[in-house]
Amino acid sequence: MNELVENITRALVKNPDAVSVNVVHKGSLEIYQIQVAPEDMGKVIGRKGRIANAIRTVVKAGALKENKKVAVDILEEVH
Repeated sequence: MNELVENITRALVKNPDAVSVNVVHKGSLEIYQIQVAPEDMGKVIGRKGRIANAIRTVVKAGALKENKKVAVDILEEVH
């Protein structure tokens, strides 16, 4: 699942080397935290959050096959 999130995000941005995806486990929930370069934030979020919602939809659909609960967060800054 981590590769799916990373591949989708890298395809959207100008600086794919700055993309970082971390997984945080909270009970049975897996939270995928996406970090991108500041200039790529708009490309990942999209107008009115449409791209971000599309990413979440695709990841949740993939998680259904594996019977997992997932969430996707887009963090503001690369650490």
